[in-house]
Amino acid sequence: MNKIITILLLSILGLFPLQAISVLADWDKQGLSEDYHGHIDDRTESLNPQIQLLGINDFHGQLNVTRKVNGQPVGRADYLAAYLRQRAAENENTLLLHVGDMIGASPPLSALLQDEPTIEFLNRMGFDIGTVGNHEFDEGAAELLRLINGGKPSATEGFSGSRFPWIAANIISKQTGKLLLPPYKIIKRSGMPIGFIGVVMKETPSMVAPSGVEGLIFTDEAEAINKYVRELKNQGVRAIVVLAHIPGKSKANGEQPAGQLIDLAHAVDDEVDIIYGGHSHAYLNSVVDGKLLVQSYSYGTAFSDVDIEMDRKTKDIISKQAEIVTVYQRDIIPASDITRMIERYEKRVEPIVNKLVGTAASPITAERNNSGESGLGNLIADSQRTAMNTDFAFINPGGIRADIDAGNVTRGNLFVVLPFNNHLVKMNLTGRQIRELLNQQWQPTVTRILQISGLTYTWDDSQPAGKKVIDIRLADGTELDPDKNYSVTVNTYLAEGGDNFTVFRKGTNRETGPMDIEALIEHIKQLPQPFTSEIEGRIRREN
Repeated sequence: MNKIITILLLSILGLFPLQAISVLADWDKQGLSEDYHGHIDDRTESLNPQIQLLGINDFHGQLNVTRKVNGQPVGRADYLAAYLRQRAAENENTLLLHVGDMIGASPPLSALLQDEPTIEFLNRMGFDIGTVGNHEFDEGAAELLRLINGGKPSATEGFSGSRFPWIAANIISKQTGKLLLPPYKIIKRSGMPIGFIGVVMKETPSMVAPSGVEGLIFTDEAEAINKYVRELKNQGVRAIVVLAHIPGKSKANGEQPAGQLIDLAHAVDDEVDIIYGGHSHAYLNSVVDGKLLVQSYSYGTAFSDVDIEMDRKTKDIISKQAEIVTVYQRDIIPASDITRMIERYEKRVEPIVNKLVGTAASPITAERNNSGESGLGNLIADSQRTAMNTDFAFINPGGIRADIDAGNVTRGNLFVVLPFNNHLVKMNLTGRQIRELLNQQWQPTVTRILQISGLTYTWDDSQPAGKKVIDIRLADGTELDPDKNYSVTVNTYLAEGGDNFTVFRKGTNRETGPMDIEALIEHIKQLPQPFTSEIEGRIRREN
């Protein structure tokens, strides 16, 4: 206001045109007068737009789940919504985006209703764009397209699909030879075009049951991005953001960036300004090869706020900075409309999820020791071996999605632990095949230590690939016989060779059993109460 008074005095003295005062006053209210360098009647064309990109990744349908960070409650969709709306209110040029794994491995509130409540949440929030992660294919491409486009069978009233576009530049249908989804989308804010390109890891087929990606080809991410960057550039788009469900991480200060996303940043066209990552549920906020890379943990416990400035003449991004914001519940009032939505769906699934199964004497966690064993892994593996009455059982660690807290344990609690609706499969493998299987835990880019029941073994990391497993013994201490057939229980995901455990595809005399969660429920019911499960030394690391 002092500036306006000064200008008014100047106008009275004839040193400033009076007709400009009302325009400049309006600018001053918006805090823009300091940035004015052009003509008064052409402010829109003179000021560089400030645009805000709010992003989440790996939400996994965690609509009503509260987690802890630094001992404080975080997450839940109604708190996340309040944060996003608060930030969006600060800048009318705001875009909401996601980087995949919005669904899959979801808690009962979403999973029991075909993940339609999660899509409703994203619609209510007004998301503008998103890409797919590997878990979007848990139920197959047809179900993914139903969730995006709408269609039956539907679990909720009036479900009509996603109200915003999903993009993926590196997924091709074998049947049609065409992309499953549009590769990119151009969105304008303040008259400025921003091109968004989506990609998912080319390794997705090794992370999803073969039936989930049947008929699909996943191509190289960098090649796909560069192809469509050229298309965008030919259309005059200079601001390009990549939504990449690809892992990366960094220190809180941005130092020591690592992961596949860093390699991708070096491989893609320098016209790419920003790359959002996902999959690893990690923190990432770093600049690599001139590109801003971000990832904001997972489960709605955090989001990324990327602020960009665009040059109105060149239409390119000239500055960019990011903040990873933790969704602390203590700091905000939850969005009431999202709370009501959650409560409405909780009533629908309440009869199923609130049934008491048992009482845990203490927390039982999926945290693995240095050898790779966890108390929760032992409990689940034992439940599956018992259900199918086999010699051994093997569990993929990625299939265990939450811990069991001390106290009363309900079906809903266990559904969060095992959310994939996998059936159990009984098969026969030879001792030699079991040794080969255990050595498949060490893969070129990742180590996946299976959780086991009915056997013990030692391993030595100093040994070469394929020979790390040393001593394998049955529960009674006898050595595994390489020529003998043993009965084995796994879930349907592993039975189809998931996580690159291809030995399971060789299993013979297959029989399908109950769902994994039903086996766990029945097992816990039979245990002395309160029950517990601990690390027992089933897996031992020698070096």
